[in-house]
Amino acid sequence: MNRGDARKTAEGLTHLTGFGNEHSSEAVPGALPEGRNSPQRAPLGLYAEQLSGSAFTEPRAHNRRSWLYRIRPSAAHPAFTRTGNGALRTAPFTETVPDPNRLRWDPLPDPAAGTDFLAGLWTLGGNGDATQRTGMAVHLYHADTSMERVFSNADGELLIVPERGGLLLRTEFGLLRAEPGHVALIPRGVRFRVELLDTASDGGQSPTARGYVCENYGAPFQLPDLGPIGANGLANPRDFLAPVAAYEDTEGPVEVVNKFCGNLWTARYDHSPLDVVAWHGNHVPYVYDLRRFNVIGTISYDHPDPSIFTVLTSPSDTPGLAGVDFVVFAPRWLVGEDTFRPPYFHRNVMSEYMGLIEGAYDAKTAGKGGFVPGGGSLHNMMSAHGPDRETFDRASAAELRPQRVDDGLAFMFETRWPLTLTPHAAGADHLQQGYDDVWNGLERHFRPLH
Repeated sequence: MNRGDARKTAEGLTHLTGFGNEHSSEAVPGALPEGRNSPQRAPLGLYAEQLSGSAFTEPRAHNRRSWLYRIRPSAAHPAFTRTGNGALRTAPFTETVPDPNRLRWDPLPDPAAGTDFLAGLWTLGGNGDATQRTGMAVHLYHADTSMERVFSNADGELLIVPERGGLLLRTEFGLLRAEPGHVALIPRGVRFRVELLDTASDGGQSPTARGYVCENYGAPFQLPDLGPIGANGLANPRDFLAPVAAYEDTEGPVEVVNKFCGNLWTARYDHSPLDVVAWHGNHVPYVYDLRRFNVIGTISYDHPDPSIFTVLTSPSDTPGLAGVDFVVFAPRWLVGEDTFRPPYFHRNVMSEYMGLIEGAYDAKTAGKGGFVPGGGSLHNMMSAHGPDRETFDRASAAELRPQRVDDGLAFMFETRWPLTLTPHAAGADHLQQGYDDVWNGLERHFRPLH
C-alpha cells in the first residue's frame, strides 16, 4: 500500500474507547462465540486462541488477556532463525558503565534509503533485565519506508511517540493511526506492521518518519492513581482508543520477526499472521492524543513536581516507585504568584530521559545546539539539572501575569534505575559536546545582610 492509500485508510478508522476495558469486536458478524471462549467448533471455521499478557493467577485488576478468533492459529509457523539486531539493544546493558554526566543529543540523522521502522530502531540505553521482566529501554526510530514484514516483541510492551510523520499501525486487533502528538502502545507479544502515512505535495517521499520508543520490560503501563486529586484529571480513560477488528486473509510468503530475550529471530510464514477476524479482552493496543491531557497545576504558588504530569506508569514492587513513568508537558496555564515558573533546579533519585515532539520546552533554550524536536537529554540519578542560564535570567525577571504555555510538547521517560548507554549512543556524532556549558554564567548573587 502506498502512503496516499495508507493515509486515506487511517483517516477513515473507527475505534473502541476506554483504558483497560474488556473490549470486544468482530470484523464479520457472528465471528465472536457467545457464552464461552473456546467452543468445540469456533464460529465461521475460525480457531480460538488466548493471548496472555500476565500470569493466569495475577489479581483480576492486573490480569491482561485477550481471546482471538483467527483464520489460522499462531502455532502454525515454521522454525525461527537468528537474524541481525542492527542498532537495537536490550537489557542488561553491560557494554559501557553508567555515566553520571548530563548528556544531550541532536535528532537522529536521516536513515539510509529503504529503512523501515524495525530497521530504523536505534537504542540509546536502558536498565534492568528483559529476561527478568524488569526495567526499560529508550529507543529512537527513523524510517523512510513502510514495513512489509510483521514484528512482535516478547520482551516488553512498546510505547511509540511519533515526532515527525504519521504512522498506520496494522495489528492483530485492527488498525490504529498515530500522528505526532499521539502515543501508541503495542502490548507484549502483539504482532504489528508500521506503515508511513505522509506523502510530499508532488506525490513523492515525505520527510523521514521519526520518533521515540519506550520499551517497558516490567508491569504493563497503567493509569496513575489520582489520590487527593479526586476522581478526574490527568489522562481521562475514555480518551484512549483501541482498534476495531480488521484482518488480512492473504496467502504467500510473509517475513515475521520476533524479538526474544534481546535478539531478533525471523521466520517465513506462508500467510499473514494479522488474520484475527474477531477478539475480546483487555490485552489490546491503543492510541492517546497527548493534547487531551487534563493538566493539573498550582493556582497559588510554587511549581508542581513533574509527577503531576504523569500519563502512564509501570509500577514496581515498591508502592509509588515506578519502573518507568511516561510524563508529558502539555499546553497549560502558569499563574503561580511569587513563583519561579519553569521547573526548578533539582537532583533526583530517579533518572530522566526527556524528548521534544514539537516547539520548545520552557526550561531549555531551543535552536541550533539546544534542545530541539527529535533530540533528547539524559539526566541520570542525582545528576544536578534545571533551567539553563538564559532561561533562569529570563524567568527571574519576568512579570508574573497569567501565562499560556502552548508552543511546545515535551515528554519524559522517568525510571527508578540509572540508564546505561549503548556504545553507539555514547559515541554518536549527534551527541552534543559542551552540554554542561548551558549552566555557565549562573553568577553568585548572595549578598549577606550584615
